[in-house]
Amino acid sequence: MTGAFKNPTPTCDILIELAGKPGTLVFIERKNPPHGFALPGGFIDEGEFAADAAVREAKEETGLDVSIVELFHVYSDPKRDSRKHTMSTVYIATASGTPVAADDAARCIVCKPEELSAPLVFDHATIVTDYLAYRATGKRPPPRR
Repeated sequence: MTGAFKNPTPTCDILIELAGKPGTLVFIERKNPPHGFALPGGFIDEGEFAADAAVREAKEETGLDVSIVELFHVYSDPKRDSRKHTMSTVYIATASGTPVAADDAARCIVCKPEELSAPLVFDHATIVTDYLAYRATGKRPPPRR
């Protein structure tokens, strides 16, 4: 067989719940395109476990040491990222402290999702909506086609 495979690129995103701030999540404002608000996260490096990448990305972008609580869901819509086809493993994590923007985050915001002043980029609005429904009902989102 000749030719290269064209596979989705693995990424991770983290829903970070801060101790003492119920109902809020940590969001970043992206320095790089696509600009806007997002969940902390990024690309999984070759040889890296997805959960380790989530912890690393949270630390790089927010300065927070997170504890992964659970694997939430996998998002693989080919159109979720306008740059290329990515597939995100999403985790729920907890942390304490004050996030400080670094790496490719211009700033960090801790707020309720409905308090964001601009829309979320990628498919992060879908992820947050699914997360809020999960917190309210205990039901995970169904697999998507």
